[in-house]
Amino acid sequence: MTLDKDQTVREIAINHPATIRVFENLGIDYCCGGRRPLEEACEKASVPIAKAMQLLGELVAKDVSAGAREWNEASLFDLTAHIIKRHHGYVRDETPRVKMLLQKVVSRHGESHPELSSIQETFAVLSEELAAHMIKEERVLFPFLQQMEAARRTGGPFPAGCFPSVEFPIARMLAEHDDAGALTAKIRELSSNYQPPDGACPTYRGLYFALEEFERDLHHHVHLENNILFPRAVALERSLQETTHVRN
Repeated sequence: MTLDKDQTVREIAINHPATIRVFENLGIDYCCGGRRPLEEACEKASVPIAKAMQLLGELVAKDVSAGAREWNEASLFDLTAHIIKRHHGYVRDETPRVKMLLQKVVSRHGESHPELSSIQETFAVLSEELAAHMIKEERVLFPFLQQMEAARRTGGPFPAGCFPSVEFPIARMLAEHDDAGALTAKIRELSSNYQPPDGACPTYRGLYFALEEFERDLHHHVHLENNILFPRAVALERSLQETTHVRN
């Protein structure tokens, strides 16, 4: 794949997953905003297009992503299982720990750093929304995707769903991803890009590190869904409906 400034960030990230690290380091949105052309995404992130092209081109030339493309070809069952185990599990494990760190840091430093209370409030909203979001995926959307895949494999009937098309719940998930992205962006802004103040204690520094890692994991999570899982699911539904597997 030859890089071009008119290619979307999504396309580059899908074909060469190792480039995700470059996008993260440059502050270029490759998940929710991944449908932007690279040049437009660079402009939005105030990154010189030449710098981005150089860094991305080095990775693509080395083909460091050769062993990292399995999610483009993996079954939807395996992909959804990975998302639940790796990313949903991460959110559930890390949320209580981040809240505990926030409580400690706010109680000790909140008076002199009022932005900490805003970060705490924003993270509370984010964690609540993510908890509801993951339940909807695990109980409704992902099982339906797995049923569609089984229908394709076995030649069985199109699965019955509580929506006229899989595009409806996917649209809801995409909107919720945008909301989560806006909340993490707000936390990043409030924390000055996760830079603790001079002389910050280890707990303060640990909190900002944890928040940055939380955002990083969420970006990977959203990338797998927005750029790989959901487009494949929509294509699968259309393919099934074009054959004998028609919804009754």
